[in-house]
Amino acid sequence: MRLLVGTLVGRLPNATAAIAIVLFVRAEGGSYSLAGALAAVYGVANAVGQPVLGRLVDLHGQPRVQLPAAVLSALAMAVFAFAGTGTAAPAYLSVGAAGLFTPPLEGGLRALWPSVLPKEDQVHTAYAMDAVAQEVMFTVGPLLVTVCVALWSPMAALLVLNGVGVLGALSVVVSPPSRAWRSAPREAHWLGALRSGGLLALLGAFLFIGMALGSITVASVPYADEHGGDAVYGWLMAALGLGALVGGAVYGARQWAGEPARRLRLLVALLAVCYLPLMLMPGAVAMVLLTVLAGVFLAPCIACAFVLVDLHAPRGTVTEAFSWLVTTFTVGASVGTGLAGPVVEHGGALWGFAVPGAAGFVSLLVLACTGRVLAAPAREAVVAASSENDPNRAVEPRFSSGHQA
Repeated sequence: MRLLVGTLVGRLPNATAAIAIVLFVRAEGGSYSLAGALAAVYGVANAVGQPVLGRLVDLHGQPRVQLPAAVLSALAMAVFAFAGTGTAAPAYLSVGAAGLFTPPLEGGLRALWPSVLPKEDQVHTAYAMDAVAQEVMFTVGPLLVTVCVALWSPMAALLVLNGVGVLGALSVVVSPPSRAWRSAPREAHWLGALRSGGLLALLGAFLFIGMALGSITVASVPYADEHGGDAVYGWLMAALGLGALVGGAVYGARQWAGEPARRLRLLVALLAVCYLPLMLMPGAVAMVLLTVLAGVFLAPCIACAFVLVDLHAPRGTVTEAFSWLVTTFTVGASVGTGLAGPVVEHGGALWGFAVPGAAGFVSLLVLACTGRVLAAPAREAVVAASSENDPNRAVEPRFSSGHQA
């Protein structure tokens, strides 16, 4: 519980960055274009930084990377808050640094579960609980921003939430499991986790799942404009999170037999099918119910993917591998948002809601074409045990300690 709560609190700055930046820029008198550009810079920098910092965690341990990264990210956001948007260059640099140094707490938590929980089925349940908790955080986070803005100011929201994020990271890294955790010995390779074919297949599939989720947020806007405005839009977004919450809770409540790769294909197929009824665009109440259905299989897909990442990550790269999944999903959501905009503009909400279904079936196609790779996880290099204090030490690939060259 401590690890889960600490990670969620530590990730509050990431979950609230986009809305907090937009509100702050508008309060400073900046344009929506500037606000959107700064939020995009944060997102891109975050996508770049997660796998890089994840690799550093695998090499040097969690406390040496997570806490300094959290402090640097909070300091960069504080510079942005105090400097304001009067000069563009410092604003872009500070926001970019805040995104780049966002600690990979999400990937780090998933690397810790096997060392904290003794049984494999408990680890799988924790993955599902983890996926559900992320949905809750991304629902509660924006509400916290609005509360801080209402009580104090947009600048206070930036400072307070990033300060709280540092405390969350501190709570994680001083815990015994985080301090004791060490990545397995790894083969020195510049590709790191990306040399795994199974991981690349998962990343390709989840790029399109992210696109589906991002496109729904855009397609829902014109629908809401015609059926009640902002209140309806808020209900649709909440319904999507509620569906994921229910689906993740049900999925994590029982053990599932069979190969996780085959199970993931089934879950993605159900996810894609449940996106299609959104094109019916009924009245607001019925649409909210359909949106709940559309979110039901999202958290189970993510939880099942966590199991496969753990199976396919090359030895010594587990944090980096989980961070790549986070990055790919985030990039996919951004691409989906950008793609749905022109589609909605030219074809209306109907064609906008066609995008998530199409993206879901493309994800299923990726999984079907790479089924053989996903069904045969293998650590690509078996290395001899070496000192954790000398992470650069590596033996020749394909030779274990019992072999002689």
